[in-house]
Amino acid sequence: MKNILLTGVCLFLSIFQLVADDSTYRLLVGTYTNTKVSEGIYSYAIDVEKGVFRPIQVAKELVNPSFLALTTDKKHVYAISESGTESKAGAFAFDVESGSFRFLNSSLTGGKGPCHVAVTDKHVVTANYSGGNLSVFRRNTDGSLSDLIRLLQHTGSSIHPKRQTKPYAHQVVFTPDQKFLLSCDLGTDLIMVYKYDRKSEHQPLVVFDSVQVKAGSGPRHLTISKNGKYVYLLQEIDGTISAMTMKKGKLKIIQETSVVIKSGIETGAADIHLSPDGKFLYASNRGTANDITCFTVEKNGRLSFVQQVSTGGVGPRNFAITPDGNYLFVGNQRTDNIVVFKRDVKTGKLTDTGKSFTVGAPVCLLFY
Repeated sequence: MKNILLTGVCLFLSIFQLVADDSTYRLLVGTYTNTKVSEGIYSYAIDVEKGVFRPIQVAKELVNPSFLALTTDKKHVYAISESGTESKAGAFAFDVESGSFRFLNSSLTGGKGPCHVAVTDKHVVTANYSGGNLSVFRRNTDGSLSDLIRLLQHTGSSIHPKRQTKPYAHQVVFTPDQKFLLSCDLGTDLIMVYKYDRKSEHQPLVVFDSVQVKAGSGPRHLTISKNGKYVYLLQEIDGTISAMTMKKGKLKIIQETSVVIKSGIETGAADIHLSPDGKFLYASNRGTANDITCFTVEKNGRLSFVQQVSTGGVGPRNFAITPDGNYLFVGNQRTDNIVVFKRDVKTGKLTDTGKSFTVGAPVCLLFY
């Protein structure tokens, strides 16, 4: 009997130790499946110090589930599915303890080439790149998606002869207080501001304002400070970063800097995030640069350059900082790898840990 109890205790301790070792961080990864090197949305348990990157599950129900959004209660994951006229938004129930998915449903976006998704307790919104529009869905009580309830079309163009002949909606982000939604449009050099009414049945988003940025710059992604006072916009075409103040939905540019500090490179600026403490800003650049740049965020919201380092791969489409701020993970889409950097929380500087793991065409990294 003692042997049985001892064996049971040892087994429990072994399982506990495995979970403790492997669960330092939990990560979701959205990918492109049309590359034939990926199967869908992946969940991982990661122990950086031991170099353990353990895949938990892959959700295979959607084609090209590139960008993801996780609800604040972490019970649901929403993904876009880039597939031409058959493009969709998909809903999954998510078990945060086990890291497992359960597919609920999908709904057509009505706009081609969805490339970003945002969620509140009531709605899901996608930015549709090729369509130049936003799709709005209600969240049903079980977390599944309604059919499309609104398609908000952007209009206009800008000066780039090939990339700005029409609108290209590239991102949707709700403000921290969820009173507004901001949308980057690469084709028109505009940031669209929508007033958000979560109680509205058919028209939760209404155009409130817009901000014109530098012609030909190509707004791609932005990030908002936790207090909602500052917005930082990264422009894909020329690598400009615009620092802005935000007050009651109104944006004002206070500074322009850039991720381009080397001459003779091809620019393809991609992703931008603030550190968890809001003291540093990071932005990635693809093209021939394949680097990530760090800036200090000053008390007045302006940026000062700190460092620029190689991402250890090609096509840093997306990156994410661990919730404790200790590490930064970069997803290099073209080289099918995720590279881990140690982050100095005092200086903001990054150091390559020499640790990485293979994921086919990683596009979106999301810690949970």
